[in-house]
Amino acid sequence: MGVSTSAPDEGITVVTVDFPPVNALPVQGWYDLAAAVRAAGADPRVRCVVLTAEGRGFNAGVDIKEIQRAAGHDALLGANRGCYEAFAAVYDCEVPVVAAVHGFCLGGGIGLAGNADAIVASEDATFGLPELDRGALGAATHLARLVPQQLMRTLYYTSRTVTAEELHRHGSVWRVVPRERLLDAALDLAQEIAAKDGQLIRLAKAAINGIDPVDVRRSYRFEQGFTFEANLSGVADRVRDTFGEDGAVDKSEEEES
Repeated sequence: MGVSTSAPDEGITVVTVDFPPVNALPVQGWYDLAAAVRAAGADPRVRCVVLTAEGRGFNAGVDIKEIQRAAGHDALLGANRGCYEAFAAVYDCEVPVVAAVHGFCLGGGIGLAGNADAIVASEDATFGLPELDRGALGAATHLARLVPQQLMRTLYYTSRTVTAEELHRHGSVWRVVPRERLLDAALDLAQEIAAKDGQLIRLAKAAINGIDPVDVRRSYRFEQGFTFEANLSGVADRVRDTFGEDGAVDKSEEEES
């Protein structure tokens, strides 16, 4: 359990997240993920990173129970900072990052996938920001990298999800494959990237980030200020206390970003 790395092929590092049952990460988990991605990108032998997960889904955001158990705001601040570090690590990774997404990709999962350079998804993958149903805000910055502006807003306000196939039609998912083929498909793309000159691929990543029209670090940090305001005002707790009462949502699949 936790964050692990492996090197299945020359030039490729796979970073795997495993926090049962739903990959809702504790504070330290976000920092561990950030450290693993940064270390992989800093390794001169690595030319591509694959980010994947074990279990029922790719990522269900932060561990809300950890925040609810903690006195004061230390856990909330830790989760906010941890998410910021993990999302930034993916975006700033010195080499391209391929996200291999299966099952649910919610909240913090959108932050990770939205900052990846490419996404390969399984047929059962769904993407969304159910933040308003969880007493949270955030990661609209990253959802906006996956879908057009009005669709992002509609998904955000309604807490609806979209399928991998829908994102494939929008061009933000590279391939949609059967679940059992997901890692192989992600590695196929990673191998194609890793076949390039290592120094040149790093220059390419820096160049592409440099022309990005939105500073994802600053815009996400702006969103996080409203998340903290929602918690200080009490509205976040009020919404979280009713989370799952209608039976429509599995309480174990909890997230917040």
